Amino acid sequence: MATAVIRKRARASYASGTRDKLSEKVYKDLKRDIIRGVHAPGQALTEKDLARRYRSSRTPVREAALRLQEARLLRIVPNRGYFVSQITLQELNDVYEFRTAVECAAAELAARKAIDSALLEELADWAETSYRTDSLEKYMEFIEGDTRFHVGIARLSRNQMLVRAVAEARSLMERIMYAVVDIHYYGEVPIQEHRDIIKAIREHDPQAARKRMYDHIVQSKHKVLRLTSPSTTRTTRR
Repeated sequence: MATAVIRKRARASYASGTRDKLSEKVYKDLKRDIIRGVHAPGQALTEKDLARRYRSSRTPVREAALRLQEARLLRIVPNRGYFVSQITLQELNDVYEFRTAVECAAAELAARKAIDSALLEELADWAETSYRTDSLEKYMEFIEGDTRFHVGIARLSRNQMLVRAVAEARSLMERIMYAVVDIHYYGEVPIQEHRDIIKAIREHDPQAARKRMYDHIVQSKHKVLRLTSPSTTRTTRR
């Protein structure tokens, strides 16, 4: 009897672990596809279609959808289904205000605390990432490098809450960066701005690190918000 109970519990534990892994995979894959624009803003999605696309049952899809709603990438409407969140002007402002709050704090703390030299050197390399405007693949590599750079600054702060906050902000930022490619806008490579942030952290100058990060984020905001005007969009599409 005891052996049967142990086997039953083992099977239940294995099934639970397998489902958790599948749920995590569905979450990561669906999140990636929303960020990259595979599922367009406003698009309606159903559990059945998502389960088929991501090769899972409906339960992992439902669990992934709840997490993506918390991340502001998906909207769940009872009795109607899931809808990919729109990228609105308010959303843009929210993202940049959030980035200013958490990333400036992360840069300041990184400059105040003892430095992880190996990580700092790694970030200095990522800061040099560039791309060609005729290559989407290179631009995707740049987005990945840019995310590694910004999350890495948060890691230097040695504050896990800031690391999670910056990672969340980067998910939304990546989505914006992929969206502007649709109007053939790649932006300018912020290599010098990244270098200035690294320099301030290396010199243990908290105020300079905060200001350099603030200036960097504000510059990015101005570039992106210029694209929201109809006249700019028409010009860029030509």
